Amino acid sequence: MSERATGPAIETSGLIKIFGKNRALDGLDLTVPAGTVYGVLGPNGAGKTTAVRILATLLRPDGGEARVFGHDVLRDPDAVRGRVSLTGQFASVDEDMTGMENLILIARLLGYRKPAARDRTGQLLEAFGLTDAADRQVKNYSGGMRRRLDIAASILSTPELLFLDEPTTGLDPRSRNQVWDIIRIVVAQGTTVLLTTQYLDEADRLAGRIAVIDHGKVIAEGTPGQLKASVGAGSVHVRLRDASQRPGAERVLSKALDAPVQLEADPVALTARVAGEGIEHAAAERAARALSELAAAGITVDDFSLGQPSLDEVFLALTGAPTRNDGLAPIDNPATSEETAA
Repeated sequence: MSERATGPAIETSGLIKIFGKNRALDGLDLTVPAGTVYGVLGPNGAGKTTAVRILATLLRPDGGEARVFGHDVLRDPDAVRGRVSLTGQFASVDEDMTGMENLILIARLLGYRKPAARDRTGQLLEAFGLTDAADRQVKNYSGGMRRRLDIAASILSTPELLFLDEPTTGLDPRSRNQVWDIIRIVVAQGTTVLLTTQYLDEADRLAGRIAVIDHGKVIAEGTPGQLKASVGAGSVHVRLRDASQRPGAERVLSKALDAPVQLEADPVALTARVAGEGIEHAAAERAARALSELAAAGITVDDFSLGQPSLDEVFLALTGAPTRNDGLAPIDNPATSEETAA
């Protein structure tokens, strides 16, 4: 493998891609530090997969520039391809072959001799918890097992940069946690990971920095903490004992916090975002006053908390698009996104 490069892993400037009347990327600017997990959040159709495919040299941009470890994706694509690996939204392994056969085949295509291919395959099957399933056809694997095999195939020859395009879509929570552990191991070994996802908890747990993109451009960028702070000093979460008191609680909280109150799906729960970046002490004082006024109004509170806004709230505030954060498939069908048009 090539010597590890210094400097940013990815740099894009004014990146544009157009499909018919759809401007999938509209001046995308990204700088991804090497040796980290960099998260890219956005609703379906925001341009996430289009950006990944351009950076992996699978699509030509219509404008702007993109470099991977200093190599231009148009002028020096072979140098880029020698440094990257891509795991797309759907498993790309052959379902009629066994897990072992899939990995050995890919290893041979990468230039491994037969003994080395078998050795490397055995190492990865063991590391990914697939040894017992090595001789089973992949069509008999669970979704989580297929995804782990797909990632194993992506790192047969350890890449400098690994693109993970929504790697846990449709997986159950246990399988998602297993994939997260694999990602952490890969990064600990020196690989940079560009992670696109619609799951806010996934980005929060894995990414050192996050870019939120919408309509083909970056609308916010920073650490998870910086993004959370950008939408307010805190979020007040209240659970009542009696659901019939929620209308009164909404009025009290709205006045005490001087903020709109969101009624949660839980009939006894309310949430309000306290505005004002950098005034956490004032937010705490408002929250304490709100609790006192709820008690004065005879409203019984079973649970009350003030915390930093969640990435869910950041995403909603920036894009206006809801997300799902429960380990199930996203609300929107990926087949409707700009990636399909590509």
